[in-house]
Amino acid sequence: MIQKFFDLTRIDRWICYGCLSLVALCSFLTVPLEASASKSSIEEIRKLRPPKLVVLIQKPALGGDYVLGIYGVEIDENDENLRRYKIWEEWSYNLKVRSESVRCNPEGPLRVKRDSMAIYVRRLNPGGLITSANQEDHLVWWAACVPEMAGIDPSTLKGKALSLGFSTGLVEKQEVLSLPSR
Repeated sequence: MIQKFFDLTRIDRWICYGCLSLVALCSFLTVPLEASASKSSIEEIRKLRPPKLVVLIQKPALGGDYVLGIYGVEIDENDENLRRYKIWEEWSYNLKVRSESVRCNPEGPLRVKRDSMAIYVRRLNPGGLITSANQEDHLVWWAACVPEMAGIDPSTLKGKALSLGFSTGLVEKQEVLSLPSR
């Protein structure tokens, strides 16, 4: 290929350089357009936020911020320890809203979460050890079960958990129920 390039006439080489220059120029021009498009999509997603959204996590992510929030918490009419709510997950490039539930009783606190692959039943230990693996679960659980504690670092809530009757010594575990493939 290199030999063929050098065999081109001077005019052919200038045409080739011109085409390469146009391609390079076009690639530089599209970058600001993509950035402005993502800014407008971020603004559109923010406009969609429910008025009573409680932001539990907000941290930098690719192209903007990642936001995890909760809204629409309702107590089940048949079981006062069961809460249903909506989870708002927002990225600069995507938005997911899911329905979830938690059980708030001291004997068996848990969070039930679902994605396209499985249902996750996570047994929790309010007031217990908080790690990066279970922090989101505890933030959501506290926001749904004890709304005045929403957004507070769950690792600081051991005293509150004890005052609500939780042992803070439960074993945390997760059960995964696979969904049939579509």
